[in-house]
Amino acid sequence: MEEPWDFEFLSRIADTCLSFLSEFVDDWLANDMRVFIFKILLSWLIFSLIAIHFAWKVYGNTVNDMYYRQGAGQNGGTPETAPHLSGWDSKAAESGKTHRD
Repeated sequence: MEEPWDFEFLSRIADTCLSFLSEFVDDWLANDMRVFIFKILLSWLIFSLIAIHFAWKVYGNTVNDMYYRQGAGQNGGTPETAPHLSGWDSKAAESGKTHRD
């Protein structure tokens, strides 16, 4: 059976996290150039991720439909009954051709 974790081990981890956080807060509040650059880069990263999220909500379906694999190609084919391509088989059957020709 495993031994329970030592209180000393947990105490060391908590002290390490606390000292890191206190040092980070001290640096964050300092008017240092590297903190200023870090804040700018962090803001840019957060802004970019939010913009990507909203762009994907608006244009995600369009992009997904553009890159849907249609037919056999170098990336493989679609299933026999693709939901939004069901009309293609009936038009091909009317002309006497199938997608296997």
